[in-house]
Amino acid sequence: MKIEKNKMVLLHYTLKNSENEIIDSSEGSEPLAYLHGNGMLITGLEKVLEGKDQGEKLSVTVEPEEAYGLRSEELLIEVDRKQFEEDSQIEVGMQFDAGGRIVEVKVVNGDKITIDANHPLAGEKLFFDVEIVEVRDATPEELSPSCGSCSGGCGDSCSSEGCGCGGDCRGC
Repeated sequence: MKIEKNKMVLLHYTLKNSENEIIDSSEGSEPLAYLHGNGMLITGLEKVLEGKDQGEKLSVTVEPEEAYGLRSEELLIEVDRKQFEEDSQIEVGMQFDAGGRIVEVKVVNGDKITIDANHPLAGEKLFFDVEIVEVRDATPEELSPSCGSCSGGCGDSCSSEGCGCGGDCRGC
């Protein structure tokens, strides 16, 4: 069975950066399961997987524009320390959730804190080794909106194409 929209796909993968360092892998665990064509994977990887068959193994290079985007200097933001809890110990490298987006502290200069709201892999070319373990028809449950049209916790996986957890977010 070929991978196409609304097929359930199970795959093993290893993700590396341009220095050939492993960033993430399903090795030693269950394969990644996703509903194809619903924005659950980065665009570049999903495009390459379209039309592939169960059992295929492939190496895929995904450019930043089709992964987590280019780095944006506009997402380096200076904020006042008073935006943090009063007794917070803020240090360079700390990460925290800022309304569904993970941000990293880059500079602490007195009462001014510079945070980076770029995705950690923004601007990175990504290299995937993929093995397609299974391709099957999705069940009715897998096709139904499982996140309550965003109110069930899609967080930042909500996009104009739909909800990253399988639902429809266009109304949020």
